[in-house]
Amino acid sequence: MKGADSLNYGWAGTILNVDLSRRKIVKEPLKKELALNYLGGRGMNSKILFDRVKSKINPFGPKNVLIFGVGPANGTLAPGSNRFTVTAISPQSGTLGDANSGGFFGAFLKFAGYDAIAITGRAKKPVYLWIDDSVVEIREAKHLWGKTTWETDEIIKEEVGNPEVGLACIGPAGENLVNYACVIAERSRAAGRCGIGAVMGSKKLKAIAVSGTGEVKIAHPDLLMKVVRENYEVLLMDESYYKAFSVEGSPSLIEMYNLMGALPTRNFQTGVFEKAEDLSGKRFVKNYVVQSKACFGCFLHCSHWYEIREGKYAGAKGEGLEYETICGFGSRCGNSDLASTIVANELCNKYGLDAISTSGSIAFALECFERGLITTDDTGGVKLEWGNPDQIIDLVTKIANREGFGDFLAYGVKIMAEKIGDEAKKFAPHVKGVEIINADPRGPKAWALGYAVATRGADHLRAFPIGEFHFSADIAEEMFGTRDAVDLRKFKGKGKMVAWHENIRAVMDSLEICVYNAARTTVSREILEKGFFFPKALAKLIFAITGIKFDEADVLRTGERIVNLERVLNVKSGYSRKDDTLPLRFLKEPMPSGPLEGETVNLDPMLNEYYKARGWNVKTGIPTRKKLEKLGLKEAAKELHAQNSKSH
Repeated sequence: MKGADSLNYGWAGTILNVDLSRRKIVKEPLKKELALNYLGGRGMNSKILFDRVKSKINPFGPKNVLIFGVGPANGTLAPGSNRFTVTAISPQSGTLGDANSGGFFGAFLKFAGYDAIAITGRAKKPVYLWIDDSVVEIREAKHLWGKTTWETDEIIKEEVGNPEVGLACIGPAGENLVNYACVIAERSRAAGRCGIGAVMGSKKLKAIAVSGTGEVKIAHPDLLMKVVRENYEVLLMDESYYKAFSVEGSPSLIEMYNLMGALPTRNFQTGVFEKAEDLSGKRFVKNYVVQSKACFGCFLHCSHWYEIREGKYAGAKGEGLEYETICGFGSRCGNSDLASTIVANELCNKYGLDAISTSGSIAFALECFERGLITTDDTGGVKLEWGNPDQIIDLVTKIANREGFGDFLAYGVKIMAEKIGDEAKKFAPHVKGVEIINADPRGPKAWALGYAVATRGADHLRAFPIGEFHFSADIAEEMFGTRDAVDLRKFKGKGKMVAWHENIRAVMDSLEICVYNAARTTVSREILEKGFFFPKALAKLIFAITGIKFDEADVLRTGERIVNLERVLNVKSGYSRKDDTLPLRFLKEPMPSGPLEGETVNLDPMLNEYYKARGWNVKTGIPTRKKLEKLGLKEAAKELHAQNSKSH
């Protein structure tokens, strides 16, 4: 790493500290060590959380720290540089939780001059934060409490006299402390996972509104344009991917996963849905899409404006729709009514609910009812049925308001299963309290491992191991030591593959680059390295923006540092190898039908390989002191060593 004398380019240079209890606002210069070691966004947020939360706390207590972070790429022409990360101790897992979203909020925060906002304490009455470049105010929000995110967006923009401000807020679900409530930006962009919206609600913080008129200084504009063009060229080479995502967006994955046999159906009872075609991206575009929509700095335009023009759900409209929502409220609930998934999506956006956890909790309840583990005595007299669209929509509203059976569903799958009993735990789809996303792990085995070890609980984006799908066997052998790494059914090489992808993704998340803008063509290693899934391209991008010379080793080391620090947060919260697991359904229950018939997940060999690749203790899954110190995490090593000494 060279040329690191200053932070003149890429970073805004300021962390905004807000103490809601004392209504105190302090601006803190961004420290060079923090920026260089963690870059921004996810990495910087995780480090701030580590530094400021030193003991086990109540996620809904005033000691929790809520952090909004952006990275060096935000506000630049870097492809997909539109993300922002919100971090806190999660009410679902009790450890590190973060959520990532796109749109325009991240760029606006950067233009206002801030790399992060760290919020502590709890307001006595509802408030919102108004940021107008250097002017920062805590404003009363009593009149906003109880409003939906859409209503809040409209009212605040009218109050500040600017319809173009960036705005992130919570809805009734966050106010009511639904365990998986989320933060919604620009009405439809969800920072969805880990219940961060509930943490925001516990602080009585309704919204953050940002107006920024500054600029992001670029060290080498010409080089940045070259990196941008190269990434675009590689993306366009993969015609099938670009065409699918630029037209259908992520709903194009419905057909892919169904053909693979990994489309979650009826709470993961199987991986093939007999009416998947009714939920397809093609049908969504044909029947409901008004026009395509892009986030800041994106040429992929994978999102859409949509509207239902006829039928009983006529009038529903908004931005989206994502694969996760269609599958979650669709096949996962045994429901083939595409229009109803659109309505459920609109309600999740308005109420501020994570669509994955909401649909996952409903689907889990449906199977529990089917098995007789819960009855109409538990559901308030309601007979739960697979594939009942109106019932699904009604439950979404009940969850947000914690009304009737919705109050039980609002806990999420882990607590629901604990309350129902041991039989329910066997098929409760969560890891560390966070609901599993919509891809059956009995299919792609690297994804299975990624779910198990993800530092924020069940998650595909922590690793997003596209190498399993998109790397050739030759590249896999060169990088991970075996050609088996790209075979979905085999386990060898998956530990090394997941660790490598996690390091890359940690850097992308810290720069705040969208995963969909990372090239994935299988043409050759030389071409792949021009895309953002490889350290060579990321190193060039960092240098172009910041003027600081990162090489490929620096990129991988930075990602490894972030993952290890987050793992320390997990371990301090009591997690170890025993928690890096999957529900028994995936470990013991063979896929009953479809292309993956007979498949289960043999997790232990992959965990052994993963821990070895990480340099962690294989028996415990805990980072060694030697590994942490090698990554410059001396304080983390000291704290972990002290904790382990006390426990023994």
